[in-house]
Amino acid sequence: MELTQYSVVLVNLDPTIGSEIKKTRPCVIISPDEMNRHLQTLIIAPMTSQSKSYPTRIEVKHNQKIGWIVLDQIRTIDKQRVLKSLDKLTGREIAKVKLIIKETFVD
Repeated sequence: MELTQYSVVLVNLDPTIGSEIKKTRPCVIISPDEMNRHLQTLIIAPMTSQSKSYPTRIEVKHNQKIGWIVLDQIRTIDKQRVLKSLDKLTGREIAKVKLIIKETFVD
């Protein structure tokens, strides 16, 4: 399975601690392709179907469902947690992800 930046993949996030997002759920791969090819880990942002309107959450529609990319819960996972590939973000969604990451972590 090809694991590329801005792909949506199904990931088993358990076990977790405290307020970390848990369960098996879609996640967006945030790490760049060069890292994805050479490391056994991925940097991901989980997705959820239930969310309040936070500035670090991006609303997206995939498979006729509304969900949110949770950029305040970015984490590193082992590739073994990835169960299957689901989709890719659109260019517009990618632009929003980049903007929120920059505003949150760079500026």
